[in-house]
Amino acid sequence: MSQESTVPGEVVETAEIPEPGAVTIVVPTFNESANVRQLLHQITEAVPARLPCEVLFVDDSTDDTPEVIQKAAQDCPFPVTVLHRQEPVGGLGGAVVEGLKAATSDWIVVMDGDCQHPPSLVPDLVATGERANAGLVVASRYIKGGSRAGLAGSYRVAVSRGATWLTKALFPRRLHGISDPMSGFFAIRRSAVTAEVLQPLGYKILLELAVRSRPRRVTEVPFVFQDRFAGESKSTAQEGLRFLRHLAGLRAASPVARMVGFGLIGLTGFLPNLLGLWALTAVGMHYVPAEVLANQLGVAWNFLLIEHLLFRERRRHRRWWDRAGRFALLANVDLVLRIPLIALFVHQLHLGVLSATALALVTTFVLRFVATEALVYLPRRAGEQPARDGRTARRAA
Repeated sequence: MSQESTVPGEVVETAEIPEPGAVTIVVPTFNESANVRQLLHQITEAVPARLPCEVLFVDDSTDDTPEVIQKAAQDCPFPVTVLHRQEPVGGLGGAVVEGLKAATSDWIVVMDGDCQHPPSLVPDLVATGERANAGLVVASRYIKGGSRAGLAGSYRVAVSRGATWLTKALFPRRLHGISDPMSGFFAIRRSAVTAEVLQPLGYKILLELAVRSRPRRVTEVPFVFQDRFAGESKSTAQEGLRFLRHLAGLRAASPVARMVGFGLIGLTGFLPNLLGLWALTAVGMHYVPAEVLANQLGVAWNFLLIEHLLFRERRRHRRWWDRAGRFALLANVDLVLRIPLIALFVHQLHLGVLSATALALVTTFVLRFVATEALVYLPRRAGEQPARDGRTARRAA
């Protein structure tokens, strides 16, 4: 085992890089110790005879999964590497991105560690990609020959179908030709992915790849989703919320979409504003200071939604109190500017009061959106990289 330092004063253990094989199988794991031996057995039975391979586990576990992998790998006729992350940045999707960066083969197959994705399909995914000259091959449950049989219960089936419909409705062009964007089982050419542009959140990494870094040519093969071999599903309500946040962030990636989202969030801010105004005047406060204070409730509401839905990936550029202060200042400047703008439009452009008010609202909205992007959520400067999480890589076999 060798050691290299990536941050001054910090030593990170790295594994000796295996010789490139025909395929690198990347398996993100979180507490899958009961499934590891069975998964490696299935890979051994199905893959090496047809295709040279190596297996890379990117592990975020809090149990003994890394040690179990090391022991099970001793019986494998192919290289097995464990990269254990000290901080699970980005969830399982973030683990996959780390695997994409570390893979050495021309083809990378991503699959889950719970044995619900059949390893026997790995050679077919790569062969289909070669025949079709594709950059991405998706194992789909929703084309002829595929099945979602391993989904436990009608609730999970309904959630899966609903999530699939929602994502395809939000990204009709990017997901064209992909019937199962929720699949966690796919093959991608290493040359077709730019890992640096990916910003995963949660476990739906295929969606992230397809929207941010989609290869030009995509094809699919059917697969039957298997029953989980052991353990419990990681699909929790918390993961569902992370998925919705991820969708919102992907949809807000373009400036036009961000502006629309900014406006819609602004409209929702009227509710806490009105509720605050009602409560303050009900206890006897004069309506003028009550309106000023109630407006701050709307500002806080808008700030929280914008933070989590529109500018999640840019929050690291300023401390939260700095962002909040700048946002509040811009929101209140918007309020102060609106009255003189209305007067200007009425007296100089000879507009009616309603028309002048509407034009002032549009003008201050555009100015506020541009100022929010420029002064609160500055984009990362060219060449600046986020801090990498600590991690330890170990050669298991």
